[in-house]
Amino acid sequence: MVLVLPFRAVRPHRRFVSQVAALPYDVMTREEAKNAVCGKPLSFLHVEKSEIDVPDQTKNNNALIYNTAKHNFIQMQEKGVLFQDEFPCFYIYRQQMGGRIQTGIVGVVSAGEYDEGKIKKHELTRQDKEEDRINHVNEVNAQTGPVFLTYTAQPQLNALVDRVTAEKPEYDFAAEDGVVHTVWVVTDSGRIEELKKEFSSVGALYIADGHHRAAAASAVARRRRKNDNSQEIREYEKVLAVLFPHNQLKVMDYNRAVKDLNGLTPQEFKEKISSCFTINKNFAVKAPQKFHDYGMYLQGQWYQLTIKEGVYDDKDPVARLDAAILQEHLLAPVLGIKDPRTDDRIKFIGGIRGMAELEKLVDKDGFAVAFSLYPTTIEQVMQVADAGAIMPPKSTWFEPKLRSGIFVHKLS
Repeated sequence: MVLVLPFRAVRPHRRFVSQVAALPYDVMTREEAKNAVCGKPLSFLHVEKSEIDVPDQTKNNNALIYNTAKHNFIQMQEKGVLFQDEFPCFYIYRQQMGGRIQTGIVGVVSAGEYDEGKIKKHELTRQDKEEDRINHVNEVNAQTGPVFLTYTAQPQLNALVDRVTAEKPEYDFAAEDGVVHTVWVVTDSGRIEELKKEFSSVGALYIADGHHRAAAASAVARRRRKNDNSQEIREYEKVLAVLFPHNQLKVMDYNRAVKDLNGLTPQEFKEKISSCFTINKNFAVKAPQKFHDYGMYLQGQWYQLTIKEGVYDDKDPVARLDAAILQEHLLAPVLGIKDPRTDDRIKFIGGIRGMAELEKLVDKDGFAVAFSLYPTTIEQVMQVADAGAIMPPKSTWFEPKLRSGIFVHKLS
């Protein structure tokens, strides 16, 4: 069983929600965020990515960044942009991108269950990024963006959600990127108890996106727990999350570009990779259409790569992933990318940017080669997490992104 509880969200008044809601802090650079908030004083990026409001020369992890986030958050409440619900509620959050719809339940989960492994992860975190979120949560005294969780779809939960979403929503707006965001507030005590009860029969939760948020929330809970002898479940023990049934989620491709060929000529490079991959020219579709195929853009031409049989362990849930195959049999041995988490020669490109972005990187931005991958499935993510294993960095790209600022969880 897993613990999923209602909470008193800090959230925008209805008339402000479309102005407040913002993309997550970690999907854009500082400059991109500064451009994104031009003419948008209510954007939640002023809280989530508060480095946009401090002098450009301010170093990462400077206390000024977190003090500014706290100040901006308080100001939004004092000015009546944000308010806190009087009683704990669940919230239903629907996103529609084109013809795709995913509907999740917003609540809080247990930091202790994250530590115990009931909330399963599939990625490692970077210490610097984790420390940034720890500092942010501690100073603001709130979790300002949700962790994106999934669970094996449950008919009873689906039915409960359907009943709520048949009613009038609290929020319903389209963001600039065309994604429609709709929210219902679950205030009925009977429905709240039903949701809690149904989640108690769910065996495990899986982090789809937001590993750094989850790790930071857990770290903050451990630190505060040391100085608190209370037996109550404190707010800092809870982690803000949106929980989606697995069969509503779509993972997009997460592609790669590398700045150089590790001292090889293009011909030498192709010869080296041919020991593990078959290479076909004129790959017109550019994006692979099945597992274990790859697109490769080199010197203005697209190639199709296919991993040869017997090169990888098909029984290993990690080794058979396309991202792992590319890393272990091309990026590391041929291009010298030993640790893709820290090597600045490699760039990761979310599939939402399309194949044109890969071509631009090679044709105009000084990269030598780019690779398009077939998307990982959510079932693969869950299999790796169930095995207690770790996926290669940047194996998954989820769209649409959860907006920050619609729900905030105060820690006291």
